[in-house]
Amino acid sequence: MRITMIGAGYVGLVSGVCFADFGHEVTCVDNVAEKVEALRNGVIPIYEPGLDELVKSNVKAGRLTFTTDLAAAVADADVVFIAVGTPSRRGDGHADLSFVYAAAKEIAHAMKGFTVIVTKSTVPVGTGDEVERIIRTERPDADFAVVSNPEFLREGAAISDFKRPDRIVIGSEDERATEVMREVYRPLYLNSAPLFFCDRRTSELIKYAGNAFLAMKITFINEMADLCEKVGADVQKVAKGIGMDKRIGDKFLHAGPGYGGSCFPKDTMALVKTAQDHDSPVRLIETTVAVNDTRKRAMARKVMAACDGNVRDKKIAILGLTFKPNTDDMRDAPSISIIQALQDHGAKIHAYDPEGMEIARGMLSGVEFGTDPYKIAEGADALVLVTEWDAFRALDFRRLKQIMAQPVMVDLRNVYPAEEVTRHGVSYFGVGRQVAAE
Repeated sequence: MRITMIGAGYVGLVSGVCFADFGHEVTCVDNVAEKVEALRNGVIPIYEPGLDELVKSNVKAGRLTFTTDLAAAVADADVVFIAVGTPSRRGDGHADLSFVYAAAKEIAHAMKGFTVIVTKSTVPVGTGDEVERIIRTERPDADFAVVSNPEFLREGAAISDFKRPDRIVIGSEDERATEVMREVYRPLYLNSAPLFFCDRRTSELIKYAGNAFLAMKITFINEMADLCEKVGADVQKVAKGIGMDKRIGDKFLHAGPGYGGSCFPKDTMALVKTAQDHDSPVRLIETTVAVNDTRKRAMARKVMAACDGNVRDKKIAILGLTFKPNTDDMRDAPSISIIQALQDHGAKIHAYDPEGMEIARGMLSGVEFGTDPYKIAEGADALVLVTEWDAFRALDFRRLKQIMAQPVMVDLRNVYPAEEVTRHGVSYFGVGRQVAAE
């Protein structure tokens, strides 16, 4: 099929490339000429494992092209996906849908023949109705259908998530559009990917409800971690004990510094605002948002406690800046709040991340960036593991003991067993576990 993907950001690029890899003819449209030119030359604007090779192979095969010409790309398409950004609107927290609606207007004037328009962007309930209204107003004579098809991609594992999904949710109220979407995803039938069809508004809410539930699960185990520290329990064993119950499951029960990234913060807030607008408040999610906001700076206080309550003029080494491993995404990363809180108390911050430092430089001031974990640990009063990159899972604690001013490890992801660290003479502070001094 001929597919046009409007927006060559994270979701649009990954989705477009994977559709091309299925054998569809895909055109990715973006209004940033420099990005389009870079993609044509095989330069990928985001870090996602395996994506660069997939782009190159499908461009070479002629199935994937990039352009700034939306009108031409839409005119030739059977299916047009809207995959533009929906950031939190400044001031009130609602999802900013201006890019979605602008794309809808352009599509209206460019499409020819029956066209299925699919909202891939994460949007509040009722957005599909408004997209349909905009197009109908702009082109009363147009033959089209608007479908909701939310994405469920995890950064760092997006390609495998797209090709081996838990489910494919399609919100459609037009039989022709439903059949088109079956054809779009037909290559996944071999993997027995479950296509779940529902009405458009239900599809839109499924995305928000799913992210909100996962965010709530993370926040729940973080609050349990705080309680574990007070009563002398081990949050990792608590998580395992409850996760063995199939009704609960063990996913997203890892205590840490709170959630961040491109989805959970803005989607939970957007759901809260949507619920308030409809006089049906979601109190659990409101609390989830509030608890997560305060947790990140609370982790800075944990670092201060590990440094005897004072970090003024002390060197604190931060391992990991991105909100999770295997991405360069710094959006709402816990590291930002933690670093800023430590700086507020006079700490000198040195940091290292395998992929996130270039973006972090534009978001953080007064931070000295290093080239590896040991470089930033030299003379440090504490080493703080914030993002659990694989490169940080086998640190040489004998070496760290020798080069640090104070051998203190604050493990905000509970990567290490306390005894593995302390046996080398390094004090260990985890999350939801008892302090283990050397």
